[in-house]
Amino acid sequence: MSTAAERRWLQAAVLLAICVPIGAGGAGALLGPGFIEGWTATASQDSHFRYLSGLLLGIGLCFGAAVPHLEAHAARFRLLTLIVFVGGLARLGGLLAAGTPSGGMIFGLAMELAVTPAICLWQNGFARRHGSG
Repeated sequence: MSTAAERRWLQAAVLLAICVPIGAGGAGALLGPGFIEGWTATASQDSHFRYLSGLLLGIGLCFGAAVPHLEAHAARFRLLTLIVFVGGLARLGGLLAAGTPSGGMIFGLAMELAVTPAICLWQNGFARRHGSG
């Protein structure tokens, strides 16, 4: 595959993947816990939920900002992936402690522990071959 073709595929994968944190983070920041069907919260829980949603939104935006010049942002991808992966480990701990959550939460878990690290590995390989990895 040519460098240009691989760059386009990688950019597309990143853009598709960041729809999740940008969409969920943005909705959670704007709508609070009511974004998730059946959730209610105290004012403190609502505040915490919106804060964490804002962090998720920020993570998605930081990944997105790297898309135009992917090969120059390997360190950013590694740091953001570490943050996402640690969050996924916390979610996995919740699954083990409290039981299986909804399908949307399982989807998030898969994004955090599998998809994001896979894209990071791809991006880092691309950066090593074609940039400043």
